[in-house]
Amino acid sequence: MLTTALLSLALTTGHGMANAVPAYPAPDPDPFYAQTEAATGPVGTPISVRRAPDLPTFPGASFWQVSFRSTNSENNPIVAVTTVLVPANQQPDGPLLSYQHIVNALGSECAPSRTLYTSDPNKVFREAPVLNVALQRGWTIALPDHLGPNSAYGAARLGGQITLDGIRAVQKVPELRVASSPVGIAGYSGGGMATAWAAALAPTYAPEINLVGVAQGGVPMNIGKMANALGQDPHPAFGLAFAAAMGLEREYPSELPLSNELNAAGRAMEVQLTNACTNDILVAGAGRSARQVTDSIAMLTSPQAVSVMNANSVELYPGVPTAPIFEWHSPTDALIPVDSVLNTNARYCAAGATVESQLYPSPDHLTTAVLGLPDAFDYLQDRFDGKPAPSNC
Repeated sequence: MLTTALLSLALTTGHGMANAVPAYPAPDPDPFYAQTEAATGPVGTPISVRRAPDLPTFPGASFWQVSFRSTNSENNPIVAVTTVLVPANQQPDGPLLSYQHIVNALGSECAPSRTLYTSDPNKVFREAPVLNVALQRGWTIALPDHLGPNSAYGAARLGGQITLDGIRAVQKVPELRVASSPVGIAGYSGGGMATAWAAALAPTYAPEINLVGVAQGGVPMNIGKMANALGQDPHPAFGLAFAAAMGLEREYPSELPLSNELNAAGRAMEVQLTNACTNDILVAGAGRSARQVTDSIAMLTSPQAVSVMNANSVELYPGVPTAPIFEWHSPTDALIPVDSVLNTNARYCAAGATVESQLYPSPDHLTTAVLGLPDAFDYLQDRFDGKPAPSNC
């Protein structure tokens, strides 16, 4: 995810803090995504609703897009977007799944509402097969652009808020026929972060949502720990660390003015990644480290940087989900801090939560998603059917 060195650098060297300007993405040219004054009223209020083109990769499903009011991490109003897939066999108030797609990216073209409609191999949406299984079961599916209008990769709590506000908005659109639907949420890796945050926030942030089940896999529960793993030494996934540092500066510009602390190589990489999607981010950062993009890594533990990372780490959030949880990961996952997953599960169990945690041994982070998703969807089907949730706490 992000590198602690990059985040703390701007806060410990003191260079140009007041003048730091985050590298924001190019705004989406479609006025549907515009950050308008209509973003007023309660969070989760729909702003615009439109039919979107149907896709042959989702046979029989009709597509809708909903823009709605949410807030960013500084509690300022924003317009967010979710795409809704309605199955041909939908029953009124049947199951509603909010699926948080993996979006490791910094550009608006990388969001699910856009990647659904692209043939670019660097951006194409690859999860149609598993989502078609859910559609065949009669589930309506919401796919939120959970990084928000600034593609704030790394701002995990924001993703949870947008997920919940997207559900609220979808349930207020009469044409979608899900006003009283039982709701499930699911996601893996970056999508799992938004899902885990949504589950943890729901009891206090959105208690009116009838959240009956959660499926979260491969979740980076502590982004500070992940930062240290990816940022200190040359690493094949350093591009994700750098991208998340950029994303967090977009979301917390006054706390993390890191853009002024980059050296020439860092500034060139920042320009290269400002609107980039996952593949290009990985290529640009492969084998690099924080020391190569800054003149000094300075101290690694500034209070402001630690505060921001803690505020986006589910492991450290005191709230406990009340909906039953299916959690899955590989015990040998080299990308995420597995101990943080175990700590979070243990804390939830100690607080009385219902958690079924399953291991899918695999050395590859993404392979574990494929291995666990069928069981995750079966778990949610049982929750939609009203069956008692299992627990292996």
